[in-house]
Amino acid sequence: MRPPGSLTYEVLGGHKVLGKEPSSSADFVTIVRRGLPFASLEHTRAALNISQAELVEAVGVPRRTLARRRKERRLSVWESERLVRLARVYARAMDVLGEQDRASGWLRRPNRALGKVAPLSLLDTDIGTDAVLAVLGRIAHGVFG
Repeated sequence: MRPPGSLTYEVLGGHKVLGKEPSSSADFVTIVRRGLPFASLEHTRAALNISQAELVEAVGVPRRTLARRRKERRLSVWESERLVRLARVYARAMDVLGEQDRASGWLRRPNRALGKVAPLSLLDTDIGTDAVLAVLGRIAHGVFG
């Protein structure tokens, strides 16, 4: 099993997109503050096997802004933080559920423990993200949600 940060790094594009793998949370902070390359967004979308619309909702960035970022080839700090959040949750879902298709499907399906909404739709806020991670924690401990 890989460290969770390592899987997050791979979801965001790995060495090809980000260069050297972060060795600590502080390294991820530096990457976010610098702004992720736009390619991280595309790589994350492909890794999760989600549509552009689902990605826009999960990251909470308007499509027109994303079009501008594509031209600039870099995300803002705020957008980067949200994308890392999405990648971290997906990495945790992979860790708990064991495979890409199950993790992606779980994030997209309405969940009773989350008020019958899809976990992916809650990731645009810290509170929603905490709720999703809490359900994943319960699943990891054998209490299904």
